[in-house]
Amino acid sequence: MFNQMNIHMKKVIATPDAPKAVGPYSQAIEVNGTLYISGQIPVNPVDGKVQEDIVAAAHQSLKNIGAILKEAGMSYDNVVKTTVLLADIADFKAVNEVYAEYFTGDKPARACYQAAALPLGVKVEIEAIAVR
Repeated sequence: MFNQMNIHMKKVIATPDAPKAVGPYSQAIEVNGTLYISGQIPVNPVDGKVQEDIVAAAHQSLKNIGAILKEAGMSYDNVVKTTVLLADIADFKAVNEVYAEYFTGDKPARACYQAAALPLGVKVEIEAIAVR
C-alpha cells in the first residue's frame, strides 16, 4: 500500500555550483535517502561555457555531479549507479580514464551508450543515482 508520507520525503536539490537545468527539470531529487541526479553536461557553472575536449568535458560533467552530491551532503562514494551518454563511442576509453579518477572506491554500476545527439551539442552527459 502506498504511504502518503512518502510524498513529503521528496526534496529538490539545487546548487549554483552546477549548471542550471537547460529544460523543465531539477538538478536532482532526493526521495527517502536516494538521490537522483539529472544528466550533467559539461557546462562550467561559472561562465556557462561548454567544454569541447572530451577529457575536459568528462571532468566538467563529473565535477557538476560532485557539486550536486555535496549540496545533498553526499560524495562520489554514495553513488550506486551511473549512465554515461557519449556523442561518439570512440571516446569510451578517454572517458573511462577520467571516470576512474572520481570513483576510486567501490565502483558504481554503470551503463554507457552512444547517443545520436546530446543537449547543446555536447560530447558527454552523465547521470547518477546515490544513496545515503
